Amino acid sequence: MALQGLSYEKVQAGMASLPVVASAVHERLQVAAIDFGTTYSGYAVSFRAEFLENPLKIFTYNWTTGSTGAVSLKTSSCILFDPNQKFHSFGFEAEDKYAKLAADEEHFDWYYFKRFKMLLYENKKLTRTIKLRDDKGLEMPAMKVVTECIRYLKDHLIKTCEDKKTGLNTSEMHWVLTVPAIWDDSAKQFMREAAIEAGIKTQNLSLALEPEAASLFCRYLPMERVQGADGVGRISNLAPGKRYIVLDAGGGTVDITVHETQTDNTVREIYKANGGPWGGTTIDEAFLEFLTNIAGADTIKVFKRDFKEDFLDLFREFEIKKKTFGPELDGNQKITFKIPICIHETYKELHHGEDFRRSLLLKQDLKDQITFTGDKLRVHPDEVRKLFDSTCQRVVSHLQDIFAEPTVTNTDTILMVGGFSESKMLQDAIKHNFQDKRVIIPEEAGLAVLKGAVIFGHNPNMIISRVSRYTYGVKVYRNFKVGVHPVEKMVVIDGKQKCRGCFSKHVEVGQEVYAGMVFEEKEYSPGSRASRSMASKIYTADKPNPAYVDDPGCRFLGKLSMDVSKIKEYRERRKRVRMIYGNTELGVEVTNVKTGEKLSAKFNFLD
Repeated sequence: MALQGLSYEKVQAGMASLPVVASAVHERLQVAAIDFGTTYSGYAVSFRAEFLENPLKIFTYNWTTGSTGAVSLKTSSCILFDPNQKFHSFGFEAEDKYAKLAADEEHFDWYYFKRFKMLLYENKKLTRTIKLRDDKGLEMPAMKVVTECIRYLKDHLIKTCEDKKTGLNTSEMHWVLTVPAIWDDSAKQFMREAAIEAGIKTQNLSLALEPEAASLFCRYLPMERVQGADGVGRISNLAPGKRYIVLDAGGGTVDITVHETQTDNTVREIYKANGGPWGGTTIDEAFLEFLTNIAGADTIKVFKRDFKEDFLDLFREFEIKKKTFGPELDGNQKITFKIPICIHETYKELHHGEDFRRSLLLKQDLKDQITFTGDKLRVHPDEVRKLFDSTCQRVVSHLQDIFAEPTVTNTDTILMVGGFSESKMLQDAIKHNFQDKRVIIPEEAGLAVLKGAVIFGHNPNMIISRVSRYTYGVKVYRNFKVGVHPVEKMVVIDGKQKCRGCFSKHVEVGQEVYAGMVFEEKEYSPGSRASRSMASKIYTADKPNPAYVDDPGCRFLGKLSMDVSKIKEYRERRKRVRMIYGNTELGVEVTNVKTGEKLSAKFNFLD
């Protein structure tokens, strides 16, 4: 296996003359990106001199898929720890090792985690101590698991580059970690801290929002590598003045943003990032439910628990097949799945020798849709389509809601990226329901985020503005006003009546914020004269103007901590807080109101 890159001559011949925006380029000699996905993960690297000459000259790695020897551009997002919770392996290697351990019944005290990234999206009270549970119920700290995943990919990249004598200098490397745009600030902080623990210095690390990265990558693509493109040279639908939706369909989530290209070829976001848990893994879940309906929950439970190698092989095969299923499936030509013999044998053991293929004839909803030939399950195309129906409809329905928004109504292009965008079923659902839109699918839809993250690392200022997903504010005390503030919120502090729990707004939901933009500065004092520290509580809200932090739709995000213990005079402890929005992560600057001195302050979203 070798480090592979695009053919420079081929790319150059097909490239349009889209310039690299000089003002957006940072002096980063080397950029490496890690795309840690729900289903698959990978890395890519680029050198500044080559980037300035040809932004698409990005190197990726070819992975070998288990015992089959097939080549993949990404590896499986699974990790294996030994009984002492020591890292053993990652990716396809971890899958194969665990399957062999299970075959020998030696896996019971090993820790095996797969497709666990969704925890960071689903858990709205994320902490540093939260734990992951593996397929046997064994638990480990999520921070350690994610850290070791990032460490493995980082170290693998460095070793591969050193072996190939690429001239890599790790001290000059800037790292980019991809995250879904719909993740909240606590999930982003979790990923940053895991990366730091994995050996990446915080000053050498950026987080790239996945749909934004894909958007940057597609802007440089030559015409022959894009399905649905129109125009000369590069994609004309992404030309200055054009608005387009980026539909990033990955394994776990579907991430959606709306972009507009500016005259200088930079990009602004015109509608807040949105989406949901409708990624490709939902199709796997539907297939497993389909098998359960056929063989029974008790049989499938034993199959998953005791025949892990067969279970792995079945879903590896399904992963390949599901991308090929499309609307052109012959109406009467059944699709074949090879079903492990252990499913038949397990059913017989649990049902006193009965063959589930015979009992299947009694199920009215399936008997005409399914047949068996030996170990082959033959399924009517209508049943295969049903596996995709719910997920595709959710994506379509969500897109319809977005197109109904006033700021999006004039958008006529949908850019499909991410591994699940390679599904012909999803492609057809989008094209069929949005026939008045141009649907663009790059040749490397599954690598668009990864390679785009490298471009973002070199050109972080290409995205000039973003739309705030929430209203952000700080919990404060205000002077109590009779008839204005609720009586139950009145407290007495230092002899004065105050209203507790007021929402001091910094930025409003739906507001366009330019990268690094600071809104109205706010001044705060410690809650009482006895306070030696200030820990402002940060809240988000779904509505534009919440009055109190316990209003419906408000949520505690975390704390902004500032040390004022060395300042003796209470009057000198007053601070000016400037929250910095519009970047991929929330930033802050705090200064002493009296002296103008900048003070150390940090967010903590994980306690």
